[in-house]
Amino acid sequence: MNTTGTPSKHQQLQRIAIVNRGEPAMRFINAAREHSLETGNALTTIALYTDTDRHSMFVREADEAYHLGPATSVDADGHRRVTYLDLTRLEHALRSTRADAAWAGWGFVAEDPQFVELCDSLGITFIGPTSEVMRLLGDKITSKQIAESSDVPVAPWSGGPVESVEEALQHATRIGFPLLVKATAGGGGRGIRKVDDASELGDALESARAEARLAFGDDRVFLESLVPGAHHIEVQIVGDDAAPCGPSDCATAVRSGATRNCSKSRPRQRSPPSSIVRCSTPPHVSAGQPATGAPGRWSSSTNRPINRWRSWRSMHDSRWNTRSPSSPPVSI
Repeated sequence: MNTTGTPSKHQQLQRIAIVNRGEPAMRFINAAREHSLETGNALTTIALYTDTDRHSMFVREADEAYHLGPATSVDADGHRRVTYLDLTRLEHALRSTRADAAWAGWGFVAEDPQFVELCDSLGITFIGPTSEVMRLLGDKITSKQIAESSDVPVAPWSGGPVESVEEALQHATRIGFPLLVKATAGGGGRGIRKVDDASELGDALESARAEARLAFGDDRVFLESLVPGAHHIEVQIVGDDAAPCGPSDCATAVRSGATRNCSKSRPRQRSPPSSIVRCSTPPHVSAGQPATGAPGRWSSSTNRPINRWRSWRSMHDSRWNTRSPSSPPVSI
């Protein structure tokens, strides 16, 4: 668990606000119940919900619930904004519920450094990475630039955000088609458009921007070469708050697993992966020693939710594993 707020990082958390909805919220509620039963440390889960989810399961199953208002609103610039991205509403909710921690899961503010800083200012523990790590790695443009500065090969891209159709055409001529217009913020396949030729570029640019603005509150996009037929390979990294963790240092408890194949997916979005690996200390890192150069950490309040996730994946592996064991991954 990464405790980024001002309270002692070894305090026992009691009241946790869930800044998410649907399946992510239910996953956390179930994990919190399991944790409470196993440790005797009772966790009070607080569901933050909008009008749309008034009767949803996660609202009923949480220990407490707080109404945020309508699901969307129009900001001062005339853009429609998702309530879960409204930091003013979220601040009021965190104060009103007397939460001592916030869990965002994935999506919405889970990768928003401003929300982490809001939690810090309120003395609330954010369960997740620090705002510094988020800014470096949560932004695709910045993370690609970091990779390039570290001599890590990346797919041909625009080198930064694209502001106009004219600029996009210049980059597209160099990169070649097919290519992707991709939002720098968020994930989940949102804000991504495939472009097969120059005639599609203008519409794709505007469409990707509009979706990214609504979903993430950030409409910056870039261009990237499309790699057809590639496999999506992930390395699992888990850490806790045993030591500071930033760009130049990392937690002593960081552990890295091997890889898992996330290639079975809906268009541009992962569905349950074909395999999951047990976390272990990498060969070049001794137990209890810092893993020099690790860029950041991801965390959970205890090991149990991770084990729960692993067991769920194991149960479903046979259903989702459609790749032949002999099929080699494509290196990108």
